[in-house]
Amino acid sequence: MKDYIRTEIIQKVREIAIPILEREGMELVDIEYQREKQGWVLRVYIHKPGGVTIEDCALISEMLGKELDFYDPIPHSYILEISSPGLDRPLVKINDFKRNIGEKVRIFLKESYEGKRFLEAKIINVEKDEIIIDVDGKILNLPIDSIHHAKIIVEF
Repeated sequence: MKDYIRTEIIQKVREIAIPILEREGMELVDIEYQREKQGWVLRVYIHKPGGVTIEDCALISEMLGKELDFYDPIPHSYILEISSPGLDRPLVKINDFKRNIGEKVRIFLKESYEGKRFLEAKIINVEKDEIIIDVDGKILNLPIDSIHHAKIIVEF
């Protein structure tokens, strides 16, 4: 499948999914549409304050599935999967960082800062296009476009 067709399908699914998720107090994180061993898979990642439950995934799967059947934006059969993005999902967009204010993260930079290509920090706040972090007591304002991606540091 050509990339522009895949992009078009993802955009149509996004337009259908966002109102459903907003009504249910959830947020669309990402959509993947790709060919896998079992065939075409449409994977929709969702977020909800306090965490996404299996029941949330089942509810959205049913609601979104009905809407996708009605609007039929995908010209062939596929498997619909609804999932939480998980702890190891990269933080890339502003909303990814907003959802994780207060969390410790490892931030991978596009260019080095004080000789380092990554920083371990706590996300303090997000303002416009900047991420405000605490690196060992030093507060930094990082423009979002200086960040390649970040990952939550999971502490057990």
